[in-house]
Amino acid sequence: MSKRIILASASPSRKRLLESVGITPEIIVSGVDEETPELLTLPPAELVIALAILKAHTVHQKNKGLTNALIVGCDSTFEFNGQSLGKPGSTENAIERCQILSGKSGYLHTGHSVIDTDQGIEVSDISTSKVTFAKMSDEEIQDYVESKEPLEVAGGFTLDGLSAPFITHIEGEPSGIIGLSLPTLRKITLNLGLKWSDISPVKATR
Repeated sequence: MSKRIILASASPSRKRLLESVGITPEIIVSGVDEETPELLTLPPAELVIALAILKAHTVHQKNKGLTNALIVGCDSTFEFNGQSLGKPGSTENAIERCQILSGKSGYLHTGHSVIDTDQGIEVSDISTSKVTFAKMSDEEIQDYVESKEPLEVAGGFTLDGLSAPFITHIEGEPSGIIGLSLPTLRKITLNLGLKWSDISPVKATR
């Protein structure tokens, strides 16, 4: 019997990624405050792991009766010059973010934490990819920010959205940049002693 996949996130991109490989997740939003001052002092790579773990555990604690389930918590941030660039949140911040990143590179970190409710164990891991941006004109930045897309996404850009034409090169795993690394999820699944087919019903055609 396939495992139930509980996605501790309201992210449409993460949901679409799972659905693209035949997984239909149940959505239970953790409600975790991602702007907790203590967490924001962590280095970017540690921050995303800590938040992914917190999200998965929060959902588990609030739903003790879950059985035959994997609870998947994720968090992403963009590291530029050693600093974590999360969601811009405002038009002004988004414009400034685009101006800073125009023509430059940084690292998109996505942390993953998966709890197996039956075994009572969890595995956490991180996906990191280098992202390089084209030089953007002021008009392009203004038009992009006016779309509202960058306001609520890590780093102020998305690989699967309107900012895709401004991303000239990536080194790493595409789905991890979008918000949930499918290869990392597979590796975690195997580390839990499960098979990929335990969570994804997609079978190869012969």
